[in-house]
Amino acid sequence: MNAVLTELKIAAYGAWQRRWLALRVAWGVCLLGWLAVAMFPNSYESKARIFVQLDDVLAEQIGIGPNDARRDLQRVRQTLTSAVNLEKVIRATRIGDDVHDRREMELAVARLGKRVEVVSDQDNLFEITASSGDRGLSDAENARLAQDVVQKMIDIFREENLSGGRGDMKDTLAFMDQQLAERKGELEAAEQKRMTFEAQNAEMIPGSGALANRMEAARSEMRGLEADIAAGQSALAAIEGQLSGTPATIAVAGVGGAREMVAQAQGQLAQLRARGLTDSHPDVVAMRNQIALLQRQAAGERGGGGAPNPAYTALLSIKTERQANLQALQSRRASLQTEMATLAGKAAGEPMAAAESARIGRDYDVLKAQYDKLLQDREELRLRGSVESETNAVKFQVIDPPSTPRAPVAPNRPLLLLAVLLVGIGAGVGTAVAVGQFRSSFATTAKLESATGLPVLGAVSQIVTEATREFNRRRLRLFAGAGGALAGVFVLLLAVEFLKRSMVA
Repeated sequence: MNAVLTELKIAAYGAWQRRWLALRVAWGVCLLGWLAVAMFPNSYESKARIFVQLDDVLAEQIGIGPNDARRDLQRVRQTLTSAVNLEKVIRATRIGDDVHDRREMELAVARLGKRVEVVSDQDNLFEITASSGDRGLSDAENARLAQDVVQKMIDIFREENLSGGRGDMKDTLAFMDQQLAERKGELEAAEQKRMTFEAQNAEMIPGSGALANRMEAARSEMRGLEADIAAGQSALAAIEGQLSGTPATIAVAGVGGAREMVAQAQGQLAQLRARGLTDSHPDVVAMRNQIALLQRQAAGERGGGGAPNPAYTALLSIKTERQANLQALQSRRASLQTEMATLAGKAAGEPMAAAESARIGRDYDVLKAQYDKLLQDREELRLRGSVESETNAVKFQVIDPPSTPRAPVAPNRPLLLLAVLLVGIGAGVGTAVAVGQFRSSFATTAKLESATGLPVLGAVSQIVTEATREFNRRRLRLFAGAGGALAGVFVLLLAVEFLKRSMVA
């Protein structure tokens, strides 16, 4: 603790020894700081409070309840500081005197938007605040400008709430009717497009299952055909084995039965064709094959004689029938394979068709929702317009008119002036102490002994003459005067600041 006190005493002694340096630094820092503070423009703020009554019996009966009115006021509060309204304020006040083109107007709107605020303290109480701190205007002009801005905002608030929508109600309804007509045309076109697509792609519409069912049915039928074809081939092979062991004719003298059977078969073939059966019909094909066989048998009778074997003929007829059935099954299999290939091709395009169907349905639903919403809004606007033309749903009253600023809200110049003075004094003292730390002199014998490592036997005191004391007293008076002058400048600046405020008031 003693070491700390010793160091503090040494630092204080060093600062006092270099007090003129500290004073010069303090004067320099204070002058620069006070000049910077003087460059800050004063900003004056004006406030006003307005009361809005939301209760209205007729409005509540038609559905315009307090919540709806409150939402409308909230919307107005939020849009009150919009660029359009701020531009109205600029043109109605002296802010617009320096605005000559659109770019300057946009910059002025951006600056004014930062200085205007609308706050809802309660459901029906609003506070409008505006500030002005233009460098090119005097304090009185800035105070007056802040008050004018608040007054113009009140006028806009009154216009927006009491009469903002009545004059434009007819135009709004006409616009809503136009939008409804356009949405109706788009909705009809979307509905026609959806119906056309569903008609053209009925099998591929998601949820119908027609394509998948047909594919599954075709696969089941193909499995059945493969089994039937295998059974038919086995049966045909069995009958061919029986035919190979059965003679085609038997020896019977004077019998020409083969030619008679050929004639009978040709008559049956003619009857089949008379019924309208084509040559590719299984019955016609079987009959033609039987006629060809009988004709070969008849030719054999002319050569060597003999009667046809009835057992052989029966087996041959069975074989012909089974060949026809097998051929019909194979033809059906080929047809079914072609159909399955077609269905597979359609199935490959089903995701795209499903996506297109979903997109068309989504567009239709969106248009339908928009049309229904517009229709409902149009009817609500029509009824609301009728009610608002007969009664005021909002009662407006100015509780506190725009206040006349008496003192700037920013900057706090007295506090800044005092802060600059303290910073200047601290900078001067700190500079003197820092310079003392870099000097090679020693304030005490203990410091000298610690630095050199040698014992210090004693110290010689300074002998001050009367002339030196007088000289030191004069310098001390000069120092006190310079320090007092610094404090006097600070007091003078404070007096000027309060004088300017009194002139504004």
